Amino acid sequence: MGKRKEHELDIHENGKSKSPKLCGTNYPVSISFIVVNEFCERFSYYGMKAVLTLYFINYLHWDQNLSTAVYHAFSSLCYFTPVLGALIADSWLGKFRTIIYLSVVYVLGHIIKSVGAIPSVGNSTVHMSVVGSLSMLGLVLIAFGTGGIKPCVAAFGGDQFDEEHTIERRKFFSIFYMSINAGSVLSTVITPILRGDVKCFGGDCYALAFGVPAILMVIALVVFISGSGMYKKSPPEGNVLSDVCKCIGLAIKNRWRSSEFDSKKKHWLDWAEEKYPRRLIHEIKMVLRVLVLYIPLPMFWALFDQQGSRWTLQATRMNMAFVSLTMLNALLILLFVPIFDVVVYPLIGLCRINLTPLKKMAVGMILAALAFGAATLVEVNVMKTVVEPAPRGQCLLQVYNLAESDIQLDISGSNLFSQPIKSYEDPPSYQHLQLGGSSKNVSMRIIQNKNTSECVQSFREQKAYSLILHSSGSGVVCQLVISADNFHHALTKSCTHPISHRYTKVRCSSGSQVSFINLGLLDFGASYTIILTNGSVGIVPKKMVDVVANNIHITWQIPQYILITAGEVMFSITGLEFSYSQAPANMKSVLQAGWLLTVAFGNVIVLIVAEGAGLNQWMEFLLFAGLLVAVCIIFSIMAYFYKYVDPEELDKLFQDKTVDGEDDDSLKKDKKEHMEQAGDSTYLKSGIKNTAM
Repeated sequence: MGKRKEHELDIHENGKSKSPKLCGTNYPVSISFIVVNEFCERFSYYGMKAVLTLYFINYLHWDQNLSTAVYHAFSSLCYFTPVLGALIADSWLGKFRTIIYLSVVYVLGHIIKSVGAIPSVGNSTVHMSVVGSLSMLGLVLIAFGTGGIKPCVAAFGGDQFDEEHTIERRKFFSIFYMSINAGSVLSTVITPILRGDVKCFGGDCYALAFGVPAILMVIALVVFISGSGMYKKSPPEGNVLSDVCKCIGLAIKNRWRSSEFDSKKKHWLDWAEEKYPRRLIHEIKMVLRVLVLYIPLPMFWALFDQQGSRWTLQATRMNMAFVSLTMLNALLILLFVPIFDVVVYPLIGLCRINLTPLKKMAVGMILAALAFGAATLVEVNVMKTVVEPAPRGQCLLQVYNLAESDIQLDISGSNLFSQPIKSYEDPPSYQHLQLGGSSKNVSMRIIQNKNTSECVQSFREQKAYSLILHSSGSGVVCQLVISADNFHHALTKSCTHPISHRYTKVRCSSGSQVSFINLGLLDFGASYTIILTNGSVGIVPKKMVDVVANNIHITWQIPQYILITAGEVMFSITGLEFSYSQAPANMKSVLQAGWLLTVAFGNVIVLIVAEGAGLNQWMEFLLFAGLLVAVCIIFSIMAYFYKYVDPEELDKLFQDKTVDGEDDDSLKKDKKEHMEQAGDSTYLKSGIKNTAM
């Protein structure tokens, strides 16, 4: 009886209790709670991000570059905070409690973000500051919540498997990744519908679009807590990251102070042997080898995460009739993961090609580069029919001549409209009028049949205007009409409703006169001005095309989505499992955080290029593709020299040394000194416990 209690106590202390299995398999029941939790959490995260760029542009009225910058700054923060989460989990709370506490922060961020999207909160003169502040506070809390739990959930799921079930654990990461994308699919379908099709507060319902993800995050937290009794909960192992940093610092200091007469070391980290256990030093070597390998990886994420920014903005300038690609990536993931596992990888194996994890990741990089090559081709064609908004210091101007004869327009300080403007002629395109500041009063001279008129109008930067010229008793009169308060904003809103429709019977009344007019086809993405005049048969419409229809259909984006998704399957899923498999038991969260940091730095790269390069969009896409190819070559060279390790062999390695009598006294000395100096048994428990066996 005493032995049984002792055994139970040992199991409890080491977090190695056996979890019930799913339907006679080697999969623990506990992972079902983790997978459902991940599904709900990813629904919450991607649902919020699905409308975030449009929220910035349409609701906060930010421009494209600022929206892109904030979007990627938020994404980057979400992948910097995993370091904090890993530190808290490994050093203080353990993975289980870290996930719970940071999920509460996550929920609070969602609530604040939803409140900030309620128009009534900002209907005062401080509208922008209140809404902007609440939005930024909510995003920061969400970033700390989602980032903090990222390295813990995947590692916590891997911890649920027994050591001998490595195949099941590898497949778990595929299932885990599929749950991420299943949540993403549903959220990217549902939240745009909640935003656009459901109206609240007199407009698009961003409050509801952000509120539903908040509810899903609450469900994720409840589900995770429900499985508490079935989890293997490894206790925190002390301040792992601190000991790692101190060990590295001591090794560098000793190496720097060494002389040519000192005994040589095989590795620079061996200079820390005087104070730290050899197992710790060996584990740090393993982690550093992987972290060095991670250095080129951010470039992949710099391309991948532009699906939610640059690719979304590209789509708004295309014909989206009948099709939306917002959830295509997630749908393809659900399709590609089993196809790659069951078909592609086995076929490659039959061809006797040794496709190691690092080779898979290199192929994933190439596929992502090809995706941006495809995006470049699409962008070149899209730009042919798109009117870009005016930059600062300029505005857009087009002229309608409603007089009965040609008119010559002379704008002071400009050579625009040098050719005569024909009567009722469709304007060829918007022209850029230089203002030299935020606003300007512009003098214009109008010449008709040798008669001259003067006209002065006020223009503001970054707006689009239509100048209407029509005859009066005293000559030609000019009237300035603003085409859109924010031209790109107006075009983007029109593109969110992908409807082309033929209007053949539109009721129009003028006083007591009622007419039904035929406007013809109003095409998707186009902008029109309708001129109504009185004719002998009633009101006669004259339709003028300000901006031609988007004639590049959004389905042309499908090849780039297929390529980027195939690259994601080979790069991201492989990298997630690789990070877990190559990490020592007490550093798995740390290495998961290192993997996630590559995503953060990838978003930083986008920020730098988007804000600093000033390139045309197609050139920017091409630049990213070329950079990733160059980085892939560097990564492939590094991967060639990498030697795969099995962290589970560490116990056997150091046990064998002790059994053989090698370094026994040294290990015991390490144990004594480390306990005296560090005050904990972080590495003694995992690294020297077998000495007495």
